[in-house]
Amino acid sequence: MKVVVLGAGLMGKEAARDLVKSDDVEQVYLADVNIRQAEDFAEQLMNDKLTILLLDATNDQQLRDVMKLGNIVINALFYSFNEKVAQIAIELGVHSVDLGGHIGGATEAVLQLSKKAEAAGVTIIPDLGVAPGMINILTGYGASKLDRVDTIKLYVGGIPVDAKPPLNYKVVFSLAGLFDHYTDPSKVIRNGKLIEIPSLSEIEPITFEKYGELEAFHTSGGISTLAQSFPDVDTLEYKTIRYQGHAEKFQLLVDLGLLSRDTTVQIMGQEIHVRDVIREYLSSKLHLGRDEKDAVLLRVIVAGFRSGEKVAYTYNLLTEKDSTVNETAMARATANTVSVVAQMIGRGTITKRGVHPPEKIVPGELYIEEMKLRGVIIQESMHKGDAPA
Repeated sequence: MKVVVLGAGLMGKEAARDLVKSDDVEQVYLADVNIRQAEDFAEQLMNDKLTILLLDATNDQQLRDVMKLGNIVINALFYSFNEKVAQIAIELGVHSVDLGGHIGGATEAVLQLSKKAEAAGVTIIPDLGVAPGMINILTGYGASKLDRVDTIKLYVGGIPVDAKPPLNYKVVFSLAGLFDHYTDPSKVIRNGKLIEIPSLSEIEPITFEKYGELEAFHTSGGISTLAQSFPDVDTLEYKTIRYQGHAEKFQLLVDLGLLSRDTTVQIMGQEIHVRDVIREYLSSKLHLGRDEKDAVLLRVIVAGFRSGEKVAYTYNLLTEKDSTVNETAMARATANTVSVVAQMIGRGTITKRGVHPPEKIVPGELYIEEMKLRGVIIQESMHKGDAPA
């Protein structure tokens, strides 16, 4: 198979790193407007399968020319490009996967292309990061073992291994995306009804081995397509994991309007968005240094009934940065997820055409096995009776 990776940011580069290791992958094209960044990565990787291409993703013709080089496209661009990339993939007859994006209905727009993709013989799977992505696949896998699903609880966090005050946090993906997750309302299903509640709310303790007691709170976008895939559950919720006290500190910034997209000030006759200033300032303060380690913590609980008995399946993940290749834990979990699923399509493991959310199409057991081969260990446990707290 030939794979085109759009975007040579952290996730795109790490997806390419995984792809070139596969015997089934003949060629990998890594395309980005920042050609120097991509070339530096290629020099470090030193693999003949990898070709670097210049790409301005705002140029539709250039985007088409690059995408048609592969059988499968991994879209690691900003989520505003997701719909356009999916449309072009359908036109070209190539398969496509992306890292997701709930803002502005990006994923919903891709899902609406399903009939066109099916007619074109194309498979498109959006939302293949960690949350959404990994949690969707594990939810679908757990649900497949039950006759009826009643409860889905999701917890995910990317945190520094060594917490440093005052925020005890380091950026492991887009800071602008983080602000969106903290300011947009969170969707949950409560008592069988889909409702919205404020993000950063309903803080609860959560414990992981080595890290002790942390906190989890609602953030937007985490449930993604799960509300549509499991509309009849009694409970569905997603919470972000952080060190204790994090939510309270960011709540103050939200309450002051400092993270709002609309808050502006006039400085020397020029209108400035306060959020842009906060983002730029914190980006340097919260940057994960080369010698610093991050961790991804994940817990998925899927509970319901099997053969008339209450049963709950729990999936746990704790993975840390691989310092041998300077690969962050978030990149390991995210980039390997999108790479693994792209290869499942390329190998013919996934054959269903159209646009499908991960929980509906990715084989969970095989996914767990593939991630284990990459050092990302997902542990499954089964509990009879009520779902664990």
